[in-house]
Amino acid sequence: MDPILLGKGITDDIPVNLLPRFGNRHGLVAGATGTGKTVTLMTLAEGFSRIGVPVFVADVKGDVAGLAVAGDGSERVRQRASDIGITDYAPAANPVIFWDLYGKLGHPIRTTVSEMGPTLLARILELNDTQSGVLDILFKLADDRGLLLLDLEDFRALLGLIVEERKDISTEYGLVSAQSVGAIQRALLRLEQEGGENFFGEPALELADLMRTNTDGRGVIGILAADQLILKPRLYSSFLLWLLSELFENLPEVGDLEKPKLVFVFDEAHLLFDDSPPALQQRIEQVVRLIRSKGVGVYFCSQFPDDVPDNILGQLGNRVQHALRAFTPRDQKAVKTAAETFVPNPKLNVAEAISKLGTGEALVSTLQDKGVPSPVQQSLIAPPRCRMGAINEAERQQVRNGSPVGAKYDTRIDRDSASEMLAKRVESASVSANAPAAKQEAEAKGAEEGGFGQAVKDAVFGTKRRQGMIETMAKQTSRTVGNKLGQQILRGVLGSIFGGKR
Repeated sequence: MDPILLGKGITDDIPVNLLPRFGNRHGLVAGATGTGKTVTLMTLAEGFSRIGVPVFVADVKGDVAGLAVAGDGSERVRQRASDIGITDYAPAANPVIFWDLYGKLGHPIRTTVSEMGPTLLARILELNDTQSGVLDILFKLADDRGLLLLDLEDFRALLGLIVEERKDISTEYGLVSAQSVGAIQRALLRLEQEGGENFFGEPALELADLMRTNTDGRGVIGILAADQLILKPRLYSSFLLWLLSELFENLPEVGDLEKPKLVFVFDEAHLLFDDSPPALQQRIEQVVRLIRSKGVGVYFCSQFPDDVPDNILGQLGNRVQHALRAFTPRDQKAVKTAAETFVPNPKLNVAEAISKLGTGEALVSTLQDKGVPSPVQQSLIAPPRCRMGAINEAERQQVRNGSPVGAKYDTRIDRDSASEMLAKRVESASVSANAPAAKQEAEAKGAEEGGFGQAVKDAVFGTKRRQGMIETMAKQTSRTVGNKLGQQILRGVLGSIFGGKR
């Protein structure tokens, strides 16, 4: 299989290639702002796409979208291609599918709350350890009671259930404080205000739609619109980590292939590791180490190489280092770190070269035969065939209209889940509890309809609680007759007794 041409090494005057069979050994693209990292990512994406490898890349600034449109073929670009030795250069568009968590600049990407899981959800909501424990209880409670957690409405309904049954749940699952539940509810409200509710729901993203090939055999490039998402760094990093974890958990083991099954590009990689707890970093390291055998290559893009932890940096076999300006102590440290991570080339002073590289130049080292890193080369990066810049709304809409997955994801589905199931239970319980009250209301209504006539009837004949006039008169007459007869009998008896004595 033909290698992917990254550029021309001017140190040894040789082509700089990336071998497809080592594309799953991961990589790093680093460099200061404005040094050409985005163009390098576009060249990489095009190269993988041409050999039939799907690519998923985040578009932080909006210029990666240019992959969907053919370049202008300017004289400057053609001259760069000629200098590198590209004889068949011609502007061309790439097969692209636009994605967007907010559903504005691309097809909505959704997942369910259950698929996200408590660990990543706690990271998105910025919860502490105690609050994360309540989240674990919530997921366990949903599993035990057979409640589907699909969207944030379901999540909120489960929180309400925990509040209602807090005493019993605390006894069975562990202490749940009202303060922790309140903090989670506030974090949930904040996430909803930021548009996060669009991310949770159905239809959930199917990984097969990220691993598509075009009719001509080229890999489809999935571009995630991240210009707004990047303003929510925890949501951005957690989403990409979730996607990477889904790939790791669902793809089968395939070992080393002739080419990767998918290439995953993580732009602004430092956001993945900033403020992440040790357990999460361990998870990231595990995924990066093992996903290679699933046929997935992960490429990190950041300003400084030390943005990536050392234990992960050591797994990145393909390196492209753009210019770093040693103005600050941090910059000087980064230059030193970058120089030490390359295989030395006797013809090149790496530390000096890094600070003197021009735009479109980079230090490149890729894995060659038997997986051995090649000596570092100061290289001219090959220009992509697409547009090196943003696209307008009409061009984006044209690409979306021709998308093969638009009909599948653009319409939201809302099926019965936890919120609906709990609402039905509450409604059923309410009907049962209010049945006697309804009977009393009917009786009261009937009494009101009787009016004055009913009142006269009750006064004459009485009710269950009160005797009527007829009953009262009868009892009074009986008592009167009884009293007179009794008096006569008493007098007769007494007279005979006392008369007998006389």
